Amino acid sequence: MKKILFVASEGVPFIKTGGLADVVGSLPKCIDKEYFDVRVILPKYTCMKQEMKDKLSYVTHFYMDFHWKNEYVGVLYAEVDGVKYYFIDNEMFFNGFKPYSDNALFEIEKFAFFSKAALSILPVIDFRPDVIHCHDWQTGLIPVYLKERFQGSDFYRGIKSVMTIHNLKFQGKWGIREVQDITGLPDYYFTADKLEAYKDANLLKGGIVFADAITTVSATYAEEIKTAFYGEGLDGLLRARSKDLRGIVNGIDTDVFNPETDKNIEFNYNAMNFRKEKIRNKRALQAELGLEQDDKKFMIGIVSRLTDQKGFDLISYVMDELCQSNVQIVVLGTGEERYENMFRHFDWKYNNKVSANIYYSDALSHKIYAASDAFLMPSLFEPCGLSQLMSLRYGTVPIVRETGGLKDTVEPYNEYESTGTGFSFTNYNAHEMLGTIYYAEKIYYEKKREWNKIVDRAMAADFSWNVSAKKYQEMYDWLIG
Repeated sequence: MKKILFVASEGVPFIKTGGLADVVGSLPKCIDKEYFDVRVILPKYTCMKQEMKDKLSYVTHFYMDFHWKNEYVGVLYAEVDGVKYYFIDNEMFFNGFKPYSDNALFEIEKFAFFSKAALSILPVIDFRPDVIHCHDWQTGLIPVYLKERFQGSDFYRGIKSVMTIHNLKFQGKWGIREVQDITGLPDYYFTADKLEAYKDANLLKGGIVFADAITTVSATYAEEIKTAFYGEGLDGLLRARSKDLRGIVNGIDTDVFNPETDKNIEFNYNAMNFRKEKIRNKRALQAELGLEQDDKKFMIGIVSRLTDQKGFDLISYVMDELCQSNVQIVVLGTGEERYENMFRHFDWKYNNKVSANIYYSDALSHKIYAASDAFLMPSLFEPCGLSQLMSLRYGTVPIVRETGGLKDTVEPYNEYESTGTGFSFTNYNAHEMLGTIYYAEKIYYEKKREWNKIVDRAMAADFSWNVSAKKYQEMYDWLIG
C-alpha cells in the first residue's frame, strides 16, 4: 500500500475560498483506495462552520520549536467520504473571520508554522507517507524543510514531495531577514538558486526548487508558465525544471454538478431530454431576476471573480455594443469595484437585458449554469478554470479565450466538420471576443440543430476527477519507483 499525504491551506467540505479547495476535497476521494492510502492535513480555522467543527475529534497535542519559542500544536481528526483528515490547531495563527488575512508577513509566519507542524505530526499520528503532495505557496516550505531539517532522521529519509501550482501569481514573498528569522533556515538556503528571488525570499520558489516533481493544473498552463508573459518571474526556474513539470487538468465533482439530480435548479434534465427541459430553467431564471421572459433570447451566463485576470476589461470595453444585439447577460460574482459598478451600470441601463448579481450564491451559480445558453470566460490567463467544465456538464456552451485550461478543455466549434464543444478566440482582444460571441449567437439563432449537437458533445465530455486521478496515480508510482 502506497501512502500519499496531501497538505493544503484549504479543502472542501471544511473550508473554501477558491478552486484549490475543490481539488483538495475531490482528488483524494478518487484515488484508488486499493493501492493508495491517502490522507489530508489542513489548518483548523476557527472560522470553519460549526457543523464541520463538530466532526473533529481531539487526537493529541505537543509543543514545537518555532520562531524562537515553543508553539502549541494541537492535532484533530475527522473522516469524511472515506478520506482521513488531520487538522493542525493553534489559535494564534488560525483564528479570525476568514482563512487568510491581508497581513502578508503574518501569512508567511502562519504557513511556515503550518508546514513545519505538518511534518512534525507524522510520527505522532504514526503515518509515514511515500509522497507528500503540497499545494501552492502556503506549503512551499515543506519540500525545503524535508530536505533540511528532517533529513537527519530515519523516519523522514526518502520521503518524496510534489509541488502543485494552482496559480503562479501568488508566491509568498517577503524580505529575506524576516523570513530567515521566522523559518530558522540557514543562510545557505537564501541564494538565487534556492529561496531568493529578486532580493526577496519566495516560499513558492523554495517549493519548486526542492520538490521532486512539480505539477500544474492543465497541460497548456504548464507550457505557458515557462514563458516570461505567464511565468511571474519564475519562468527561468520552470524551464530549468521542465523535465519534472507536468500539467494535469482538474476535474469537477460530477455528483455535485449534475443537471439530472441538482437540488439547486428548478427543472432537472439530462443529455437525452435537454432540448425540452433545459429551457424551463431559463424561464424560471428570467422570472426570478426580472428579465424579459422570452424563450428565444440568447442568454449568456458569467459566474466569476470580477478581476482583470478573468478578462473583464475586454467585456467592459464592448458591453454597450454587445447589448445592442439580441442577448441577455446574467452576471454573478464580486471583485474589483470598477467591474462591480460597471455591471451595476449596465443592469440599470439595459434593465430587461442585463442582470448584475454582485454577491456570491452557490445556488444561483447552479441556476445560471442550467439556464444559460452560453457561458462567457475570456480570461487573460487561466491555470485550469472550473466554470467552463461546469457549464459543459450543464449543456451551456462555453465561449472562452484559448489560454491555459480553457484551451485544453473546450474544443472550438468547426462548422465544416461539425465538431467541437464550444467557441474560442486566440488573442486578448475585445473585438475578437465580440466577433466570437456574435458567431455563437448566429449558430444559436440560425442553425439550431447544429447548436444542439454542440450541446450533445459538451454534455458527453468527461471531466470527472477519475480521469485526472489516474494521471496523479501514475506520477506517484513514478516517484516512488
